[in-house]
Amino acid sequence: MGSLKEELLKPIWHAFTALDLDKSGKVSKSQLKVLSHNLCTLLNVPHDPVALEEHFRDDDEGPVSNQGYMPYLNRFILEKVQANFDKIEFNKMCWTLCAKKNLPKNTLLLTDEDAFKVWVIFNFLSEDKYPLTIAPEEIEYLLKKLAEAMGSGWHQEQFEHYKIGLDASREGLSAWELIELIGSGRFSKGMDRQTVSMAINEVFKELILDVLKQGYMWKKGHRRKNWTERWFVLKPNIISYYVSEDLKDKRGDIVLDDNCSVEALPDKDGKKCLFLIKSLEKCFEISASDKKKKQEWIQDTESIFRHTVPAPIQAIQTSVNLLKLGNPPPHKEARRKRKELRQKLQAEQEELERQMIELQVANENKQKELETVRKQLEEAAARASEEEKKRLKTQMELQDRFCLELEREKMVRQKMEEQVAQKSSELEQHLQRVQELEEMYKQLQEALEEEKQARQDEETVRRLQARLLEEESAKRSELEKLHLEQQQTIQMTEAEKQELENQRKIKEHALHVAMQQLEQLELERKQALEQYEGVRKKLELAANNTKSWKDKVAHHEGLIRLIEPGSKNPHLITNWGPAAFTEAELEQREKSWKGKRSSPDQ
Repeated sequence: MGSLKEELLKPIWHAFTALDLDKSGKVSKSQLKVLSHNLCTLLNVPHDPVALEEHFRDDDEGPVSNQGYMPYLNRFILEKVQANFDKIEFNKMCWTLCAKKNLPKNTLLLTDEDAFKVWVIFNFLSEDKYPLTIAPEEIEYLLKKLAEAMGSGWHQEQFEHYKIGLDASREGLSAWELIELIGSGRFSKGMDRQTVSMAINEVFKELILDVLKQGYMWKKGHRRKNWTERWFVLKPNIISYYVSEDLKDKRGDIVLDDNCSVEALPDKDGKKCLFLIKSLEKCFEISASDKKKKQEWIQDTESIFRHTVPAPIQAIQTSVNLLKLGNPPPHKEARRKRKELRQKLQAEQEELERQMIELQVANENKQKELETVRKQLEEAAARASEEEKKRLKTQMELQDRFCLELEREKMVRQKMEEQVAQKSSELEQHLQRVQELEEMYKQLQEALEEEKQARQDEETVRRLQARLLEEESAKRSELEKLHLEQQQTIQMTEAEKQELENQRKIKEHALHVAMQQLEQLELERKQALEQYEGVRKKLELAANNTKSWKDKVAHHEGLIRLIEPGSKNPHLITNWGPAAFTEAELEQREKSWKGKRSSPDQ
């Protein structure tokens, strides 16, 4: 509940700050009433107007500060919030209040929707201190994620140069400065607006919507047992599948819990790269496009049991194991570790600064002690010189004036010599103390040199780590490129398959038309045969009739004869023109007539 409360407070802080038009830290009660009502509606919290009026009663005139609004916000709204509200709509309401006032006009590569997504990502990555800022390490993390999503290389030197230019008195960038930085295209040169938008959307899905993995796969139906291609979206506790990647037509969910498991299956039904998701209610058979995709979706549980850090591409088994262990999603766990590391480094930096201050104070104290000793030695030397002068003067006076007191003077001189010897001994002790202090000073210098060398070694290691990160980023870019080439090859294969299918349909249609034409020709041939048979029968009937008629004519006398094709023999010429009969025919006719005439006589 605490993390959800911190997550909700950040957008509300933006909305409250946007309502503070004169930047006095206070907002009018009417605006806060409207804001509270909208928050209750979007967060599915029962709205209590009585408590609202009681908290903002009219006898206390004037605007309300953030500290005055927080008790009502915590008691009547945030403590009653459950996880059954639309986070996107909640963020959009707060975004609407603050975007018009603060959104830069020259966002260049970003649309309003892209700027909103960057704003939500900022709230996720920002520190839990107000006013909200995002640390340089989190800026570097976000820019690297965008560069990976765009498929471009990461320029660490360029970011280090930008990082040096940041204001040292500030701890990071505000949300609007981050939007302006990404929209300026400073770290996405050569990329168009669409590419940047797709990269922001991909990072938004991973960090905000908790999308661990997504892609097309084939799913076997439970009733008709047919295979259908679906767009799968994996989240920490659920797998949703849609008709396409636009997420408009949702076909179902696979709820992940402690009882779920994933196992590989052998190839069958013409499908390869199969695996099975088991739950208490159903089992889902799924086919990936290749073995690599299958392994990406199936995560080995040993990485969880060994407490190793999950790979950037998570799979179903990883989500199930995270649920069993009660761990947050990988990106949230990584954010927590980065924050702990940042706090640890900050504590170490503060401790190092404290030790440096202590060393500096100790060094200053030693310098002061050395200066005091030097002054004491000078004063002692001056006093000794004055005393020596006084002693000589007294000795001369005593020698001139008091010869009789010579012995006493000797005693006095002896005493003075003893004093001088004691002073000399004290002076030697002081000089030895000075030498010891000088040795201590040299040791301090050596300690500072060792600390400086340690810092240089640390800087060398950091540069080596940066170089390794760059090499890893380059390798990841190459893998992304190979992945894109594989997808393009698959798309080209699908296009060629579709083209062959269209050609097959065209040929089948042409074959169907040819068969119809052949059947039509066969029908016409049969009709022609029937007509031919009818004509043949008519010709036979006509030939029979002609033959019978010829026989009848042949038995009659006279010159009547059928008109037939003439003989090739030469024709006779009469007075009336060419004769109708040839000589042979005339001879035959004469024989016939003579025979007929002779028969009655007999």
